[in-house]
Amino acid sequence: MLIVELAFTEHPERLAARPAHRQVLARLHADGRLIAAGPWADDTGAMLIFDVDRPGLDAIMDADPYYNTPGVRVHDIREWTLIVGPNAS
Repeated sequence: MLIVELAFTEHPERLAARPAHRQVLARLHADGRLIAAGPWADDTGAMLIFDVDRPGLDAIMDADPYYNTPGVRVHDIREWTLIVGPNAS
């Protein structure tokens, strides 16, 4: 699994792009590639948990313009090993 951590600013383009991005996230969740996603409580960023390999994540991020929208910065991408939870090995 891969964790994507985003950092946000108050740039208005980010807020305008968010509804389309959330539709993409809903489709990814429905097909099992996105386990969970959501913003930090203070709306300074978000965390997304993907069940894909790195090339799959790159394709997802390339297809969704949100990740290159002003006000959105990919802060970190880290590989994560699930021990407890859905799909744990």
